[in-house]
Amino acid sequence: MIDNIADEAFAADLLRGHTDTIVLGVLRRHDSYGFEIYKSIREATGGAYEIKEATLYASYRRLVRDGLAEAYWGDESQGGRRKYYRITDAGRAAFRTNVATWVATRGIIDDLLGTTVPASTKGNRA
Repeated sequence: MIDNIADEAFAADLLRGHTDTIVLGVLRRHDSYGFEIYKSIREATGGAYEIKEATLYASYRRLVRDGLAEAYWGDESQGGRRKYYRITDAGRAAFRTNVATWVATRGIIDDLLGTTVPASTKGNRA
């Protein structure tokens, strides 16, 4: 968990611009409905980071609009029908590009802050 409020706000600011890429990362594993994506992100961070549902639904709309994901209605289960999302080939390409950009940026920041990972472990950074 993040130590204090200032650190939490700073970490959230760092992650905020990567919401679409984070969602695409979840969709790479399997098609998911909105709340399931939310839970996957929360669980992946051990509860340390949660993206607001409104932010996620804006991301879903953007990803569909941009052709990076497709939406479809699933079968009814325990209640109403759920809207599922699946990643498209364009979404997979965007995900790879965004991850490569993140890794390069992280490397530059590590270098500037003196927190560079030793060369022997750099292959494990992504």
